[in-house]
Amino acid sequence: MGQTFEYLKMALQNIRANKGRSLLTMLGIIIGISSVITIMSVGAGFKNEMNKQLDSIAGGQIYLYLSDEGQKREEYMTEDDFAQIESKIDGVTGTSPVFGAAGSTKTLKGEFTVNLTGGGTAQQEISKWKVVRGRYFNQSDIDTANRVCVVSKKDAISMFGTDDVVGMNIEIASDNSTGDFQIIGIVEQENLGNMVTMEYGDEQSVSMDIPYTAMDVFGYDTSSFAYLYITTDKSADTGKVANAAIALLNQLHYSSGESYYDMENFTDQMSSINDMLNMITGFISLVAGISLLVGGIGVMNIMLVSVTERTREIGIRKSLGAKTSSIMMQFLAESAIIACIGGLIGITIGVALAYAVCSIPTLGFTPGIKLSTILLATVFSSGIGIVFGVYPARKAAKLSPIEALRRN
Repeated sequence: MGQTFEYLKMALQNIRANKGRSLLTMLGIIIGISSVITIMSVGAGFKNEMNKQLDSIAGGQIYLYLSDEGQKREEYMTEDDFAQIESKIDGVTGTSPVFGAAGSTKTLKGEFTVNLTGGGTAQQEISKWKVVRGRYFNQSDIDTANRVCVVSKKDAISMFGTDDVVGMNIEIASDNSTGDFQIIGIVEQENLGNMVTMEYGDEQSVSMDIPYTAMDVFGYDTSSFAYLYITTDKSADTGKVANAAIALLNQLHYSSGESYYDMENFTDQMSSINDMLNMITGFISLVAGISLLVGGIGVMNIMLVSVTERTREIGIRKSLGAKTSSIMMQFLAESAIIACIGGLIGITIGVALAYAVCSIPTLGFTPGIKLSTILLATVFSSGIGIVFGVYPARKAAKLSPIEALRRN
């Protein structure tokens, strides 16, 4: 133990004696480690924030739809199917059939393209709407096919110049049919974070939600459905719920073994997004890690110079009885310490840079700094020093005392 301490002491003395050269030697390792730490931390933080915001949008949602084969067989879903799904499958909190249509309307502010969504009461949760004036349509509106609609605050201002429009009527034309709808609610998008937004269209394009039964005014058959959203409890396994829903539909429609119904599970989509983000982060980290290789070569180069400069010292130590292993350990300790110090400085800079990047106002999320990443960087930087220090250390250790003493 005392001998090891002596090696470390001598290594630190040599590093202090050549501060400038030692710092330049560390530079490659500092840049490599800091780059990897920054990229991995920012990447992990971005992924965590993206998952959080995507989960707030569609977490726990399942989208069921009729396949092409199902449409050929006309195995459309019915309201009774929805009731069965809600009552018989654990974890289901609501269902909403969905119709989509394009239309137009005209106000004193001009003519607007209307994106119509016909849905059930669960549509409010699916769209992440927060009512700021009036109300959202309810089951009574659906049962009576009440011609009511809700619009966003932004769209209300675009169409009327104010959001105080609850109770006003609006005429919507779609598919060569026209219907008068009463605005019963003004809604706003819930705060989804600064990475994700669900707004789309331009100033002359607006969106409206209406009861799906009111779509009959435009000629839609509102007794059979090709598309369905299912909302689930946050603790539910959406994959199991989706499979159970399809199995139940097959049972109700006597279509077991057929492929009439299909689904999109948001959890699976999130997993695919995470895989893609991990691949991108890993690739960029690999590219940044090349500088670590360059840093290791720098360590080896400087240590070879150090061996040349200290040849006489090595000869004196060996003539006084120093073992080959002692000489080798001395130089290995020096290269390992240089790499380790460079690694620690790189980690510090990397963490600071990660917080700096993530604090940019347009991003504004917490970096995903993991202890495992920091430990890996520390071990890797130390390993660089040892691996690239072996050759210079062996060269120093193999010098014969006589040859070493003859050199100036």
